[in-house]
Amino acid sequence: MRQELQVVLRVVRGVPTEDLPALLGELEQVRYTAIARLTGPASPAPRESDRLVSVKEAADRLGISTDNLYRHADDYSFTRRLRGRLLFSSAGIDQFIQLDTGRESRHRRNKRTSAPRLR
Repeated sequence: MRQELQVVLRVVRGVPTEDLPALLGELEQVRYTAIARLTGPASPAPRESDRLVSVKEAADRLGISTDNLYRHADDYSFTRRLRGRLLFSSAGIDQFIQLDTGRESRHRRNKRTSAPRLR
């Protein structure tokens, strides 16, 4: 038996008889919570911890100059300011690149299908 449950078992043995109905209700709440977790949707995988990157690294990953990034830092949702330093969320950059790449490919696809090709 799990150590946590051994503690509960010791408590149950010491509870006065008149308090047992309330205790049984509380134990049922624990039981049903466990059942709900088993039968409910799987919880999402824990996210990797985000790290903050420098202006240079962020600019390199975004494919823009550091000057451009400094000028437009406030336009990006992944910009962070910490103790006077300008930093960027690595996870935010990844998400931005993913969304931006999706928009670009849709834009290219629309251009290809909307305009006839001349030969």
